[in-house]
Amino acid sequence: MRGKALYSPKSMNRQFRDAFNHRGFSELRDTYTISIPNYDIQISGAYKQIDFVKDKTLVEVQFGKYAFMFYDLAKFQYFYNENKCDVGVEIVPCHPMMKQMSTGVSYGEQLIFDIERLKRHFPSVPLKVILIDAD
Repeated sequence: MRGKALYSPKSMNRQFRDAFNHRGFSELRDTYTISIPNYDIQISGAYKQIDFVKDKTLVEVQFGKYAFMFYDLAKFQYFYNENKCDVGVEIVPCHPMMKQMSTGVSYGEQLIFDIERLKRHFPSVPLKVILIDAD
């Protein structure tokens, strides 16, 4: 979009990180070794990571492709199953904002639409999806 000012996901992620860290949130990382029955290979150093956690509230800020939004739900479910999460919060751009961003990101309306059609089967963790827009 030559000649048009667009929002930068990197810059917005940095601003969210600063704001959440200022409010006492930190990153959550669970490191483990992958071991599969009847398979000789073990993979050490694997991990699940969440952008922000405070008081068992997990927050992901996602300005990536749709697959990453949906994978965040799987991470919320993982930490919920491990009793490290009471609620997951996914912060994503709305469709109008997505059209004003500098890289090919997805939009939250699609995520909400898909979650509603799963009819509470996934994720089973309580979830809040927050759509953001710019003035």
